Amino acid sequence: MEDASYNAESIQVLEGLQAVRKRPGMYIGSTDSRGLHHLVYEIVDNSIDEVMGGYCTHIDISINQDGSVTVVDDGRGIPTGLVPKYERPAVEMVLTVLHAGGKFDRKSYKVSGGLHGVGMSVVNALSEWFEVKVRRDGKEHFLRCERGTVTVPLKELGPAEGSGTTITFMPDSQIFETLLFEYDVLAEKFKDLAYLNKTVSITFKDVKADHQDRFHFEGGIVEFVEDLNHNKARLHEKPIYLLAEKDNVIVEFAMQYTDAYAENIYSFVNNINTAEGGTHMVGLRSALTRAMNDYAKDNNFLKGGIDSLSGDDVREGLTAILSIKVPEPQFEGQTKTKLGNSEIKGIVDSAVFEKLAEFLLENPKVATICIERAILAAQAREAARKARDLTRRKGILESAALPGKLADCSNRDPAKSEIYIVEGNSAGGSAKMGRNREFQAILPLRGKILNVEKARMDKILKNQEVHNLITAIGANVGPDCDASKARYHQIIMMTDADVDGAHIRTLLLTLFYRYMRPLIDAGYIYIAQPPLYKVSKGNKEAYVYDDEALTKVLAEMGKNVSLQRYKGLGEMNPKQLWETTMDPETRTLRKVTIDDAMKADEMFTILMGDEVEPRREFIMSHANEVVNLDI
Repeated sequence: MEDASYNAESIQVLEGLQAVRKRPGMYIGSTDSRGLHHLVYEIVDNSIDEVMGGYCTHIDISINQDGSVTVVDDGRGIPTGLVPKYERPAVEMVLTVLHAGGKFDRKSYKVSGGLHGVGMSVVNALSEWFEVKVRRDGKEHFLRCERGTVTVPLKELGPAEGSGTTITFMPDSQIFETLLFEYDVLAEKFKDLAYLNKTVSITFKDVKADHQDRFHFEGGIVEFVEDLNHNKARLHEKPIYLLAEKDNVIVEFAMQYTDAYAENIYSFVNNINTAEGGTHMVGLRSALTRAMNDYAKDNNFLKGGIDSLSGDDVREGLTAILSIKVPEPQFEGQTKTKLGNSEIKGIVDSAVFEKLAEFLLENPKVATICIERAILAAQAREAARKARDLTRRKGILESAALPGKLADCSNRDPAKSEIYIVEGNSAGGSAKMGRNREFQAILPLRGKILNVEKARMDKILKNQEVHNLITAIGANVGPDCDASKARYHQIIMMTDADVDGAHIRTLLLTLFYRYMRPLIDAGYIYIAQPPLYKVSKGNKEAYVYDDEALTKVLAEMGKNVSLQRYKGLGEMNPKQLWETTMDPETRTLRKVTIDDAMKADEMFTILMGDEVEPRREFIMSHANEVVNLDI
């Protein structure tokens, strides 16, 4: 039983970096793989701040043989002198005191990504050991900490050429669930940083895996856009590039239209990916819509019932990068995914509008391509509106007219309800008989749904299987998609463990990603994990979900076992399907998340887009990873 006393003696004050070790999630988001990688980002961001100040041109990052990470830069080097007020070396305070740094008064750093003064000290607190070497003023100094506490005070090692900082740290196994760094995840981050800072060269290597990359892009964000579009059909050869400075805010923007139907605009503030947008994105959208409409009206492009272009029309098929540098950004939370500065909306709006309007006037050929692309989108939007109105009149999008194939659940609370999207009538029949009718709904699909990567909204709304899906979920589609209206908070894709099943799952994921994204962001989309095998010996049975587990089970059961490989869900009777894939007590579900929207967009473009060659290259490069192939 809990102690009922709660008095002054109950209050604890966590000194120094104890608070970080006690509640690491408050500072780095989590203690899983994402939090582990965040440690590296915090250290590299400090080097990037030196780049933005014009003091650093090279950053070398390595994952070492023992699992530690080293980051070396040729910046100014962390100051080693005593801080007058505290009589402690500056570098020691940066490492051991929260909110100690040189980024508050804007004298040492006009612009920076790490603004809270907690980055390096947090990494130190969450590391088994942390070492720093500073080259500055012709000398090299060294300091070591263990779990946030100084164990080797700052000492001079000897003379040194040049300047810079070398940091090596070992993440603490007492804190993190995993200590394995994913090379590709880190490499993608460093690649983005090199695009956003064209003056820096970043080298990244994994010593144990003998893998190395170098990132340096003199074209900056123009090259970034070109890279994002390398698998897409581009409508104009070179991205449009705009650069402006207003009220000490630097606005950099690159954009290029493709024949795709989705928009892909990524924003960065002081090199930080603001995945949730913010005031800068509001200003950008306003400027784009205004500039394109003004040009279209002034040059008589708007005809055939199209009075003006909407924001969605202007952004359809647009790939763009917005990168701004702000002296005093106000991010929402330590994870910094949304910008809150109210003044930035007007600054970005006026800067982009003026520069884009100027570009369109000076480049009429490219301007015509952009405007005609937006007008096509407007015409399709009008057609989609008419199709949506027609279907609403017919009752197809109304909850009163749910699809006939839907076996709904009795519970009307979305938070307690789930829907299984099942491949085929056979599996659908087993699922309907095996389910718990109170909270589990079943929607069988007939064959493969429409590939929405190659279709506009009007065509999507005419597809019966997609219609059934949209209607059953109840959250609508496209710009009208609203997760709060979803009839189920667990939308589970349950397909066969074969090539066709994987294809159907990819088609469904493409629909959710492109046109029902709020459902993914809300955490409502899941993938069911049906078993691959059933192993039997006498009265003993075991369901196995992967080949590694199969080897283990076969070894445990010994000889004379019966092995059944499930090629389809229809091969399981209702009881088996319930026990293995639908029972909340025993099933395995994978939640669909979008940790890296750029990577996800590229993957859907490769797998479901018009270009054949990128898809062929992807299949060839991943062919050796296939374990079970049903032909």
